[in-house]
Amino acid sequence: MTGDLDNLRVVLVATRNPLNIGAAARAMSNFGIRRLRVVNPYEVAFREARSAVGAAGLLAKAEQYESVAEAVADCRLVVGTTVAGRRELQHRLQRLDEGGLAIKRQLKTGPVALLFGSERFGLSNQELSHCHWVMRIPTREEHGSMNLGQAVAVCLYELVRGQKTAPAKIVPEKRAKTPAASGDVERLTQLLFKVLDASGYVKPRAAAATEGNLRRMLRRMQLDASDTVLWLGILRQIAWKLRANEKSGE
Repeated sequence: MTGDLDNLRVVLVATRNPLNIGAAARAMSNFGIRRLRVVNPYEVAFREARSAVGAAGLLAKAEQYESVAEAVADCRLVVGTTVAGRRELQHRLQRLDEGGLAIKRQLKTGPVALLFGSERFGLSNQELSHCHWVMRIPTREEHGSMNLGQAVAVCLYELVRGQKTAPAKIVPEKRAKTPAASGDVERLTQLLFKVLDASGYVKPRAAAATEGNLRRMLRRMQLDASDTVLWLGILRQIAWKLRANEKSGE
């Protein structure tokens, strides 16, 4: 399992307190995870966080991105975290123990992104639209939220727990094909949106909602890399035909 952890990317989105980024880096170092990515942190000086005890090197090498799409582009599985509560989710929700098993299986085949939202708001619906499914730590309903650093630590512990005695049911499934990278699925999302817009399907007032629905739908489909290439080719041909018809006045 140790080698598989190299495929895990911990992604912190719009973190408000740099000390929480440092605490997350410390938890990652505790459990042997090295790939930290941050998206639009509120404090640009987060790399100097004193809370990253023993993890200054990891924090210094953190990769910084301007969007979730860029941060997860190389990943075959993208999992969001949420308190859930009364929030209406548009994703499949798994408990930490169930989600941990699924993540372990995928780590054996390629990169996985585990997303944590801001301390105040969590992950927005737009940010969640990049996820295949979401996961929650089973806290009590009366006090569901956790400190960001603590949440990262609990999730990572679940992934390394029982490494030497891993049950048979988490043996990776045999796959004939490679899951599509998140960046390729995002390109497919954008191209499909443009084709639908050109066809008149997209209503201007609902454009953002339509784009989010398309992104979630495509991730639920769990496309293989070859499927994505095929669909990109199909949509490019449709887009070309629509442009040609528009020029000819048909």
